[in-house]
Amino acid sequence: MAQVEATTERIIAADADTLFDALADYENTRAKVLPGQFSEYEVREGGDGEGTLVHWKLQATSKRVRDCLLEVTEPSDGRLVEKDRNSSMVTTWTVTPAGEGRSKAVVTTVWDGAGGIGGFFERTFAPKGLARIYDELLAKLAAETENTSGAQTSE
Repeated sequence: MAQVEATTERIIAADADTLFDALADYENTRAKVLPGQFSEYEVREGGDGEGTLVHWKLQATSKRVRDCLLEVTEPSDGRLVEKDRNSSMVTTWTVTPAGEGRSKAVVTTVWDGAGGIGGFFERTFAPKGLARIYDELLAKLAAETENTSGAQTSE
């Protein structure tokens, strides 16, 4: 089995604290910014960063649905890690400052891929598909936090 990795990043016009707080808000913001590939979203414990337990189903393709139960940790400032209890999948979100009022959000997901020909196709196509899903999520997160940041600065 080879490890499969998908990474997506985006510069967002919001300061790092605002962006990280929105990303760690599983109770409200995260539910709003999930693309259509996510369903059955439910916060089971916590709801704000470290200690959150969240469930969703991710439909990566028309045939592939992954049932995820994720434990959230914050191993360092600006970093959220979601470890799936149902698989080897681990998603790491990293938010860093990127200039005045801007942040860089990076999301990396890794998991143990299948072997054989199925594994070849998984390693070839899954990272691109997952990157598209997370790119949409980051675009929605940008819209959510840029509006929030703009409203705060205009008051």
